[in-house]
Amino acid sequence: MELKSLLEQTNKLPTIPKVAQQLIASFSNDDVSIDDISRQLSADPALSAKLLRLANSAYFHLSRTIGTVDDALRMLGFVMVRNLVLGNSMTAAFRNTKGMDLQQFWRYNLYTACASRWLAGRDGVNADLVFTVGLMHGIGQLHMHAAIPEAMAPIDKKLNVLDAGRAALEQETLGFHFGDVSGSLAKIWNFPEPIILALQSVPIPLAASDFYEPAAWVHMGAWLARTEVLKTAAEDALASYPTDVAKRLKLSPDWAPVHGGDATCPLEDGMPPLKELTDGLEAMIS
Repeated sequence: MELKSLLEQTNKLPTIPKVAQQLIASFSNDDVSIDDISRQLSADPALSAKLLRLANSAYFHLSRTIGTVDDALRMLGFVMVRNLVLGNSMTAAFRNTKGMDLQQFWRYNLYTACASRWLAGRDGVNADLVFTVGLMHGIGQLHMHAAIPEAMAPIDKKLNVLDAGRAALEQETLGFHFGDVSGSLAKIWNFPEPIILALQSVPIPLAASDFYEPAAWVHMGAWLARTEVLKTAAEDALASYPTDVAKRLKLSPDWAPVHGGDATCPLEDGMPPLKELTDGLEAMIS
């Protein structure tokens, strides 16, 4: 099968809510009106309620309660509100995907987004962009399972969808991998070029013709997220550490909570446990 024929199955492409489409368009609009976005969000009671629940979660450590969408935009910033809404919209768009453990899958993506954001923020990279890519990087898997389930079934029997070798197996079997599909979906939805490029490169960042740092940070976050949701033994987790990517990023292994063999006890200067790092954002994927 060719990637083009997969994407031409328009009847199987997920539907993105209108508000999410408008938010996606805002990525490339420097003159976006916050008031307009606030009105659009407020017109969707269910989405507004979810946004306020997220805004008041432990994740943001705010000193006062956020009671309106306007408050959320002012306190959290437009980019983070946009990320929260996009994350919720993506989980809703793929809610009926068969053949996957969706709860595990979205937890993995949320862990990836928060872990890679933490890493990128320490290095001065655009952490909000990295968060968006981390949250969305696996959507190609969802579309492939929805559109070509008969082709995915034998691949699933060989490797878990979250396995580090999954992209290589898909490339060998299908001629493309889930990162290619994720990037193509983002292009169809008119996401900006930096996000499209990152999504395509996340699975194998060193194979890209041009090394793209945001994709590499998400790749590192995905490694940690994978070890957590698959309950990988510390020894195996360290053995699978993406050393080459980390070296390209000049990243010391001391950041990882599993460094030293105990995922629940991070080093003093290392990343907090993922459950702590994502505390309060679970509502995004529920």
